[in-house]
Amino acid sequence: MARKLAAGNWKMNGTGDSLMELEALATGDLPQGVEVLICPPAPLISRAAEIAGGIRIGGQDCHAEASGAHTGDTSAMMLKDAGASYVILGHSERRSDHGESDEVVRAKTEAAYAADLIAVVCVGETLEDREAGSTLQVVCMQLAGSLPDSVTADNTVVAYEPVWAIGTGKVPTLEQIAEVHAALRDALTQRYGDAGDNIPLLYGGSVKPGNAADIFATANVDGALVGGASLKSADFGPIIAALAAS
Repeated sequence: MARKLAAGNWKMNGTGDSLMELEALATGDLPQGVEVLICPPAPLISRAAEIAGGIRIGGQDCHAEASGAHTGDTSAMMLKDAGASYVILGHSERRSDHGESDEVVRAKTEAAYAADLIAVVCVGETLEDREAGSTLQVVCMQLAGSLPDSVTADNTVVAYEPVWAIGTGKVPTLEQIAEVHAALRDALTQRYGDAGDNIPLLYGGSVKPGNAADIFATANVDGALVGGASLKSADFGPIIAALAAS
């Protein structure tokens, strides 16, 4: 069985004052059986790690190289040194805003492994892909191209985030989510065997307290990668509780 993971991606939101929300979660009554992850902006990682308690802290991206003349970038080892244990890679906003290909994502994933970080590798289709009926082809190609051969159930998480549902309030039907997650699980199992059975599969895209329970009751959904609703403990807490109850 894949472990349950509730991951929050703060994106480019938050200052030091925002860490009060993390502290509220960390000092609250977190349910058993669920791993909780917060990925704040890079300048907050070290401070977040100091107050996180049992909550894991992650980065939102890393460079494929360990060091070098890459102004403005952050290496996986730098994230590790700051207190991170996870890193999000291949998010659709990185793919679209920065032109990241599957090959780039794969190289970053290998860099994460070298730094002993767990990689949260994202895949997802655009609205055009969905309307063309090519969703499964697109996400499975992204999966194949973005993951190296050294994947294990301990060093990798896969997140399905339909691009058209991120921050829009639109959510695929439960049947559509189940279809994609089943295809991803099958692809992981075919490539990685038993390890593929146990890699956590997260759903992301307008996950909120009101829809979380139904999403988590869907087959092959082991958790969520949550955007806006992870910024407030009052919103993220019920999502964590819904995952624990699933």
